[in-house]
Amino acid sequence: MSKKIADAPLTYESAVSELEALVQQMETNQLPLELSLAAYKRGAELLKFCQQTLADVDQQVQILNDTHQLKSFSDQQ
Repeated sequence: MSKKIADAPLTYESAVSELEALVQQMETNQLPLELSLAAYKRGAELLKFCQQTLADVDQQVQILNDTHQLKSFSDQQ
């Protein structure tokens, strides 16, 4: 990742869990405006972290073909 997120989660799974918790809090409509905005901003950061993590993993997924050359997983489809 090119830019680190403040208080970035340690793992993709922890980011997803935190994002799910934020969504639940926001869906209750019981957060004050300031906290709703902060939750929205944090959610956007977490979403960006998750998207970048998935993109990084996607680039790393490779298959060893018959000639023992690494070939991108997407090339197999």
